[in-house]
Amino acid sequence: MESGNQRLRLLTEHNREVKIAAQRLSHRGKTGLDLSSGRNRLVESLRDLSLKRSAIADEIEIEELWEILNQEQTWIDLETMTGLCFPKAVDDDHESGVIRALFKSRRHFKFKPDRFLPHTEEQVAAIIAIEQKASRQERLIETGAAWIQSGSTGELPACHRELSGIFKSYCLFEKESPHYGTARAIMKKADLTSSEAIFNHLVAVGVWAPDENVDLLRYKIPTDFSQAALDRAQSVPTATANTFKDSGRVDLTRLFTITIDGQSTLDFDDALSIETRDDHFLVGIHISDVAQYIKKGDPLDREARSRGSSIYMPDSRISMAPPLLAENRLSLKKDHIRPAISTMVKVSLSGEIISYDIFSSIISVDQQLSYFEANISAEDDKSIAALYDIAIRFRETRLSQGAIQIALPEINVWLDESGVPVVNRVNRESPGRMLIAEMMILSNWLSARFLAENNTPAIFRSQPKPKDHILKNGTGTLFQNWMQRKLLNRFVLRSGPDHHCGLGLDAYVTATSPIRKYFDLVTQRQLRAVLGLETAYTKKEMEEIIGQLAQPMADVGRIQFRRNRYWLLKHLEGRIGEKEEAIVLQRRRNTYTILLKAYMIECPLPQSSGIDLKPEDLVQVTIQHINARNNTLSVFMG
Repeated sequence: MESGNQRLRLLTEHNREVKIAAQRLSHRGKTGLDLSSGRNRLVESLRDLSLKRSAIADEIEIEELWEILNQEQTWIDLETMTGLCFPKAVDDDHESGVIRALFKSRRHFKFKPDRFLPHTEEQVAAIIAIEQKASRQERLIETGAAWIQSGSTGELPACHRELSGIFKSYCLFEKESPHYGTARAIMKKADLTSSEAIFNHLVAVGVWAPDENVDLLRYKIPTDFSQAALDRAQSVPTATANTFKDSGRVDLTRLFTITIDGQSTLDFDDALSIETRDDHFLVGIHISDVAQYIKKGDPLDREARSRGSSIYMPDSRISMAPPLLAENRLSLKKDHIRPAISTMVKVSLSGEIISYDIFSSIISVDQQLSYFEANISAEDDKSIAALYDIAIRFRETRLSQGAIQIALPEINVWLDESGVPVVNRVNRESPGRMLIAEMMILSNWLSARFLAENNTPAIFRSQPKPKDHILKNGTGTLFQNWMQRKLLNRFVLRSGPDHHCGLGLDAYVTATSPIRKYFDLVTQRQLRAVLGLETAYTKKEMEEIIGQLAQPMADVGRIQFRRNRYWLLKHLEGRIGEKEEAIVLQRRRNTYTILLKAYMIECPLPQSSGIDLKPEDLVQVTIQHINARNNTLSVFMG
């Protein structure tokens, strides 16, 4: 219609005007149309030409043409190519037909506006493979969208198993999934806007349960044990009084020994004993000698090392060792002989640590108490009362050495027999819990000193000073305790001892949970090495273990935190509209961060016009919306 400065104004067969650069033309005919015939007539002529040229293009057998020309591997101009296709008639229409045909199918020829180059056989094969993949992808998208829209449930047909794998991968990894593009295309085709709809579809067809723990899949956490590990566990003998005869272990079965644990605990790592002498107490802290049975490098050890820790969640537990061992042959169960590593601590009647000794032993637990039973016994049972008093004195000593004691209630979530989440607020400062916590800290500190004094590398745990001190003298409000925890620096693991600021101790290891934590099992092996029971890890080996377990332990922490939060939110889903008391933690641009006191869970609170809040203010909020699967919790003021 118009040209100038290498720009063209064109009229298309669809009666649209477009402006393009001249170099973008793929074909320029030698004949023209009469612009004076009127726009409608021009459009009609263009449509007729397009239909005619498309019909000509359909006559061309491109594959046959390629088979004749592909050996040449030279560029062929438009006039020559048209002559090869239509030897008897060559005009604008035939040239345009050739361009249309070869432009539509890029499989056999490379295209430029006025010439063509045959692809090699290898190139054609590669293009066909790409086309087939694209076609298969399109079928997957069509099938996937139709499957979702059908709302079908029940047994998964074989044709949909690949799709379920794509959907699972997308739900687990989203942008990191190799199937992200396909899943998003299916969602678009099916008019879905969130991954929650994909999750719900997988539930509907029975691939996942409504409360599926996707983190176990995301982090590839095994829930079963290898046959080699199970066979090795089966071969571990049940200990008897004669099992360790002449082994050099000290027989402590005469001591009255107790365990104090949660009501649902199945694996008992530790036990306590106390004897009153003329001028002192003799406190015994006895830890199951797991390393006696799980040897370095055996199948049980390899699996424990890959897992890093047992995982405890409201709806399930995954042991570091097979349950046959964790809950039976390694567990300090009542009236069963067990090998142990015992720390005997001489404590003055005023609660001061006089001396200690660490050695291998055999014990038999006489009494198993829950925390609740220990709390009740703290008033009338002289042994529990004495242990509690010693625990208080030891904590006071730590506080005087700069320890930071953060006192926060623990929210315990579990499922009842019908699968409904139940929430319980636990006082961690109750006598039973407090004395166990302090006795384990005492044992770990003495183990660290023992290893350091014997120049033995271990997984020593230290902690730098906090970013700031809010708590004074070990006391403070709920707000202060919560904010102080945020100011703590992360602990550091290294093969040599260093100061642990949070605990107020000069050295620290964890060795009191060898059934549940691989770090503790490794430390126990180092204690046994000093006692002459096995060969110690070298410093290099210790540092390798610390490095190898960093990721598994981080994954375990995330899984436990997220699963507890999931079930806590599930519990709160039934409390929408209820009022809760909260503490303002901090102010952000458009919201406040608050802490729901009853559940010790943070959430945002939108700022209300005319109301100015400051940190530590108490507010009443109403639960507005909760979605446990999406990890969302919203409240409003009032």
